[in-house]
Amino acid sequence: MANFKTHVTVAAVLSAPLAASTFIMGFANMNEAILYALAGTLGGLLPDIDADDSAAIRLVFRLFGALVAGLAIAFGVDKLIHWQVLALAIVSYLVVRFPLQKVFETFTIHRGTLHSLLANLMFSALAVPIAYHLFALEAKTAWGIGAFIFLGATIHLILDELYSIELSGMRIKRSFGSAMKLTDWGEPLASALLVVGCVVGYWLSPSAEAWLDAFAWWPANVQLSDWFVQELNELRQLWG
Repeated sequence: MANFKTHVTVAAVLSAPLAASTFIMGFANMNEAILYALAGTLGGLLPDIDADDSAAIRLVFRLFGALVAGLAIAFGVDKLIHWQVLALAIVSYLVVRFPLQKVFETFTIHRGTLHSLLANLMFSALAVPIAYHLFALEAKTAWGIGAFIFLGATIHLILDELYSIELSGMRIKRSFGSAMKLTDWGEPLASALLVVGCVVGYWLSPSAEAWLDAFAWWPANVQLSDWFVQELNELRQLWG
């Protein structure tokens, strides 16, 4: 199984050029491309949040705690005095960071249901409404973040499977097949909850038609292959 540093590095290395390509091809502006790269990197950590002693779960719950603390500040800033707002934010963070994380660790097992493609889909489906409603990002940007979350999380699963193959001795380890799976069929209730999470996330998400607007600049009579050849010719002339 790949370690924390490897997952972060590989997810970042693969997500960054893909995010940059969305900017180069006109699908996203610079800020959106940066968000996509960060989303892909974060997605590369999410499957390991079911590991009780992993750096991933600590990082994710710190980020989640900071998000809840920020929402607490937004809720209380017009209703409470300053010290009460600060106290509410601190308590909110600590509740998420310790009791909630402990409960989460108690009811999850490593490489269980959260270490699956269905969980990746749920992470992605929930990321879209969070980006759209809580952070007030555009619909297209929110869907892009969801897509890169799924990409990063899937890279994590593939990497774990690759680490299950010992190339030097051409031996397959016992962990092979425990990472890249649709879901954990031995946990039907947990799998059902993931499906519910996907449905709720999609229901709360903005219309996916925003993605069509990203392609509005593309000429209707130009094929992708012709465009690619044209770009290569321009690069050849530039460097010639």
